[in-house]
Amino acid sequence: MEAFSSMLMEYYQWLKAVHIMSIIAWMAGLFYLPRLFVYHSQNRDSREFVRIIKLQEYRLFAYIMRPAMLASVITGSMLIIANTAIFKSGMWIHIKLTLVALLLIFHIACGIFASKMQRESCELSPRFFRVFNEVPTLLMIGIVLCAVLKF
Repeated sequence: MEAFSSMLMEYYQWLKAVHIMSIIAWMAGLFYLPRLFVYHSQNRDSREFVRIIKLQEYRLFAYIMRPAMLASVITGSMLIIANTAIFKSGMWIHIKLTLVALLLIFHIACGIFASKMQRESCELSPRFFRVFNEVPTLLMIGIVLCAVLKF
C-alpha cells in the first residue's frame, strides 16, 4: 500500500486536476437535473415535452452525472490514499467528507427520481423539486468552505 501511495504522490497534481474537472461536471449535473424535474412535473400533460425532457434527464444522469461522480469519487479516494496525513490536519476534512457523503446520497436520490420520471410514476410537485434543487448548492458551499478555509 505504501508503494501505491508513493506512486500516487508522484501524480498528485494531475489527480487533483482531474478531480476538480470531475467535480465541475458532476455539480453541473446535480444543479441541472432537479431543474429538469421541475419542468417535467409542471408539464406532465404535454406528451411531446415530456418525451423530450425524459430523454434529457436520462442522458444527463447516465452519460454525464454518473461518470463524473465515479471519477470524482475515484480521484478523491486516490488523493486521500496519497496523503493520509490529511486526517490529522483538522476537523475540516471530516466535515467535508461527511458533506460529500450527503452529496452522494443526493446523487442516488436524483437517480431514483430520474427512474421514476422515466416510468411516469413520480407524483411529486414542482415545488418539491424547486426546494430539492437547492440541496446541492448548500452542500457545495459547505464543501468548498471546508476545503478552502480548513477550519
